[in-house]
This record gives sequence, structure tokens and C-alpha cells, in this order.
Amino acid sequence: MGVDVAVVGCGIIGAAAAWRLSQLGLAVTVLDPAPGDGATFAAAGMLADVTEAEFGEDHLTALNVASARAWPDFAAELSEAAGGADLAFRRSGTLTVAYDSGDRQHLHRLLDLRRGLGLPVEEITVDDARGLEPLLGPRIAGATWTPDEHQVDPRRVHAALLAVLADRGVAIVRRRVAELRLTPSGTVGGVIDDHGERHTAGSVLLAAGWASRRLVRDLARALPGLSAVPTRPVKGQVLRLDGSGEPGFTLSRVVRGFVQARPVYLVPRTGGEVVVGATSEEQPDDRRVTAGATFAVLRDARALVPGIDELPLTELTARARPGSPDNLPLIGDSGIPGLVLATGHYRNGILLAPITASALAARYGAGTVPEWAAAADPRRFAATVTGGPP
Repeated sequence: MGVDVAVVGCGIIGAAAAWRLSQLGLAVTVLDPAPGDGATFAAAGMLADVTEAEFGEDHLTALNVASARAWPDFAAELSEAAGGADLAFRRSGTLTVAYDSGDRQHLHRLLDLRRGLGLPVEEITVDDARGLEPLLGPRIAGATWTPDEHQVDPRRVHAALLAVLADRGVAIVRRRVAELRLTPSGTVGGVIDDHGERHTAGSVLLAAGWASRRLVRDLARALPGLSAVPTRPVKGQVLRLDGSGEPGFTLSRVVRGFVQARPVYLVPRTGGEVVVGATSEEQPDDRRVTAGATFAVLRDARALVPGIDELPLTELTARARPGSPDNLPLIGDSGIPGLVLATGHYRNGILLAPITASALAARYGAGTVPEWAAAADPRRFAATVTGGPP
């Protein structure tokens, strides 16, 4: 006997969606060999709807803003459902700084863009920036301040989601999905795992990150001419430092910046951890941390906050985010009967988790994804030819 929905992938997107679907009374099974060990594990947790706004991404920005507004209620509900779990959700604001005159020009261009979109961001003086964060380095050419942005610890959020899924009786099968299962009528009616076991479902929700492409591509053997799910791996390398033993290290706000056109961020957590990163590499998900990337991230981070030199380096992590051709996620019906998508979130998976889960709940509850999520309709790639590299 099958379930109503088989969710493939148990990162923050798949887990949040499974939670919402279970709240509809649907029988849900989730399959993932290592829940939360992909992009969710590496994510810094910046809920950066303003400071992620980029040129040519107005639809994505609108989704990001809507999801940022949903996060306080989502966090409160999840924390309560998980027995008061601390998600490290807090408003910290984001201080964005420029290292040299060229970086300042780029910061001004972004400031004009974001103001034009009506986003709450202001230019501040370098002295004001130092007033907010005294640990800033001696060479800062400009700054902007985004007071309303929040942050969260993705690992804590994921642990809370696993707890509530267990409480709701959602089975998590720790196996890799080898292929999507087609019924004789050509609809997707479940999955087959890497042990050869069949899992029958009325619908499959594919939330397997960048690997979603492979699973749909493999259907082309049975359904010639099938449209692609054009996700791809975009590797990021992240460092974690421990500032708890350094009483003089008092970074309290997210610091983002540009150092000779290279982006970098530092995210201070409650308890003293500092997450540092910003690499974005069109590379496979080999999970290898490289000496060059580690050097580059530390070089740029210490140019903005030199005090990190004294902090112990506790973790190096490399994971691939799921990119899409237009940087928008794919949320909703795939165009293949029985297959719904929730993938391609790229650098905004943590931020977009609440609104993605809400959109999917509407899809399974009312039968259609809300109009506000129309820009993320997977069928915008309907003309894409399946094939190419995995």
C-alpha cells in the first residue's frame, strides 16, 4: 500500500514541504540517504531578502521578500511544534561594506537598485559603520545598512523539522532514490530506491537539489521528448570559526562586503561561532575543500574584519547548491502527471523554505500553486531539450 506523496530529498526544502503536507492530513514518506547533509548543512542562514537583490532578478527578489516576511511566524510555529527548539532565529541586520573605490561604486549601484525596488536599505558613513561594528578593518571605502534582515541556524531548523516529522508519523527512508517509477499510463506513481525497493505514491515531490535533473532526465528513456529540469551543481566552500574564547571579539551583525569585486560574508552566531564564505564555483558536488578557496575566503574576510585571525578554525565544508538557468527556483507541477518539483533554489534555499512549503501546500490542498509563485513555475522550461551532462 502506498502513500499520498513521496518526497525525494530531505534538505530544508523537502523537510519543510513534508511538514506542511502532513498538516493537510496527507500520508507522506520522505527518501534521502543523508537528510540535511547537502546544501542545508553548509548554508550560513542569512535571510537576506534585501542584500541578495541583484540586477535582472526582480521576480526572485519578490519571492525572497515575501518569504522573509513569512519567516517569523514559520520559526515560531516550528519552534513550538518541536518542543521549544531554539532555531537561533534573530534580527541582526546586515552591514555591507566596500573595500576600495571600485567596490564602493558597485555598492552604490546596488544601493540604487534596491532603493528603486522599495527595499529598506540606507547608505551610512564609514564612521557610522565602525560604530555598528568596531571590529571593521582600517581600509573601508563605503557602507550600507539593512536593519531588518534576520538570520537563522539552518542545522537547528533542520533538526527541528526532523523532530516534527517524526512526531507526525512521517517516515524517513534513508536510501537514495535510483529512479522515478512510471505507471503503465505514463504517470509518475512512486520511486525505486537504490536497494531496488518500490515506494508507491499518488504523487512524487522532487526536492533533490541539483540531483533532481538526473532523476527526471532518466525518465526520457520511457518518455521521449520530455522537458528538462535544468538544475546544476554550484559548489560553495564555507568556513566556521570559534569566537567564544576571544572576549575581545564582539561581532554581532552580519557583515557582507566586496573586496576588489569579490563577495564575502561573515555571519556571527549566538554562542560565538562565525560562519565565513562566499565562493560560488560551477563545479561538481565533490565535497572537497580546496586550499585556494580557503585562502581566498580568509584573505577577503580578514580584509574586512582582521580580528578573525585569532579565532580557531573549526570546520571546512564544501557542498553544491542547486542552480537554475535564471536563478529562480522550480516550484509546482513539472508538466509530467504525478511529478511536482521543489528545487533549483540556488543561494536562497533557507530563505525560501517557508514560502516554498506554503506554495506546495496550496498545490496539494487547493490543486494549484498560488499566483504569487507563478514566476517559479517549472513549466517555463518546457521548450528545453532533455540531455547534456548530468
